[in-house]
Amino acid sequence: MKTKQFAVIGMGRFGSSVAISLSRLGYEVLAIDSSEQRMQDVSGLVTHAVQADSTDEEALRALGIRNFDVVVVAIGQDIQASILTTLILKDMGVPVLVVKAQTDLHGKVLKKIGADKVIFPERDMGLRVAHNLISPNILDFIELSDDYSIVELRASASMIGQTLRELDIRAKYGCNVMALKNNDKLNISPNADDIIKEDDILIVVGENNQLNVLERQLEAGR
Repeated sequence: MKTKQFAVIGMGRFGSSVAISLSRLGYEVLAIDSSEQRMQDVSGLVTHAVQADSTDEEALRALGIRNFDVVVVAIGQDIQASILTTLILKDMGVPVLVVKAQTDLHGKVLKKIGADKVIFPERDMGLRVAHNLISPNILDFIELSDDYSIVELRASASMIGQTLRELDIRAKYGCNVMALKNNDKLNISPNADDIIKEDDILIVVGENNQLNVLERQLEAGR
């Protein structure tokens, strides 16, 4: 089976992190940026690093960009370049196009011109930090939609020794415990009689309002 090939355009902090992470996971990665310095910084860490202007259609064609399975446009502050690059790539028939957005309006424009997935790394990281500040028990927060999210909760002292049935998180908060994690062990189908142990992490999915109530209860130590 052919390994997926990725191209990442824009080697700022986010783009370079994505490119290097994909490369470390064993994927072929083409990194593109107009800055020679940025390309030198990542050249030994990805499969190919090329200095090019992503708003130049001929330059992208010469790189064979349409042959890549996924193209990530991670251009930073230049919204115009981000939009123009997305338009060019869509017109070239790139199979999957993932684009970083700066603002909600930028994201709406990207969706309208054909981006398959729009990501807001700064906003999403802000959300995660905010939820972590609300309660030290909140380890991670992933927004699935405007209404639903997944949170990783460190088991509070009051939870330890109780079963999932006794905690009754579904009845009290309308949320579902999808999995239990303890160090490297992951239980993806927890039983109602599973006992919460010290250092357990609960992976919970639910409506944002309900999750907020659960977070506040954890903060209060109940």
